Amino acid sequence: MTLHHQRAERHTLSIRKGDNVKIIAGKDSGKTGRVLSVNAKKNTVVVEHASIIKRHTRPNPGKNIKGGIVEKEGPVNVSNVMIVCPSCGKHSRTGHSILPDGTKVRVCKRCNTTLDK
Repeated sequence: MTLHHQRAERHTLSIRKGDNVKIIAGKDSGKTGRVLSVNAKKNTVVVEHASIIKRHTRPNPGKNIKGGIVEKEGPVNVSNVMIVCPSCGKHSRTGHSILPDGTKVRVCKRCNTTLDK
């Protein structure tokens, strides 16, 4: 099969939009921020104030866009981020547990508290 016809796999990610994460590898390692978007097909997340890239944009008066060099957040691979637990305040891996009412929730592996509201 050629590369053109391969299907992109959708991974199930334990990181969701709005989570606080810490970057553990790459040029921005050590930074923490909120997840702005998640791309499950490309296995990437966009973290606030991390992996800043520069885009040269052309002005478009119709869409009210000013031209120039725009700095925005770029994608970071999911393997390079760890979720920050709200209760213990440390970065940790996530596990899953099933509550008595049957709902599945994410759990901090360090302190065993639920990450979902």
